[in-house]
Amino acid sequence: MEVGYARVSTQEQNLDLQLDALNKAGVKKIFTDKVSGAKSQKPQLEELLKYARKGDTIVVWRLDRLGRTTVQLIQFVEELQKLGISLKSLTEPIDTSTATGTLVVQIFCVLAEHERNVLRERTRAGLNSARIRGRTGGRPKGLSPKYEKIKDLVKNAYESKGSTTAEIMQAFKIPSRGTLYRILETAGVEVTSFVKRK
Repeated sequence: MEVGYARVSTQEQNLDLQLDALNKAGVKKIFTDKVSGAKSQKPQLEELLKYARKGDTIVVWRLDRLGRTTVQLIQFVEELQKLGISLKSLTEPIDTSTATGTLVVQIFCVLAEHERNVLRERTRAGLNSARIRGRTGGRPKGLSPKYEKIKDLVKNAYESKGSTTAEIMQAFKIPSRGTLYRILETAGVEVTSFVKRK
């Protein structure tokens, strides 16, 4: 049995083009979603998977209706293969019930794996290059411009000992004690001179 699936990204978009193509192909049972391809939850696609049985074929107008990325698509195809369900696209040469269609999907898998490997290699090369130049990544050192402007005021308030650290943090909108101590250190207060104050 052939079971259709159609999806558009928003409520405003129209399913007619996909539904017409699926009906013309003779697909009687069709599930539809109006949800972004980026979202992992597609309620009607999940219902379709519960409905379909071993030997059935899921028919879509185009493969991108199933997922936005090649990785998502490959994961979906692998899931279907485990269930004994085929996949067919009306606008692309994909039909996993045939040897040629299966070959095309396998080529997609190889290309996706190659893409992941290239990305990993580029990331490693970039990190190595940065290390050679003395950069280790992570958050840049120093204060943000906002705290750079007030560091001397914070230092004066802290050294006057007229306010608690909590009061200083509240007055200057400093989110954490660690940030406060970083501001003080940048302003010239010795770390060893920090005293715990409630």
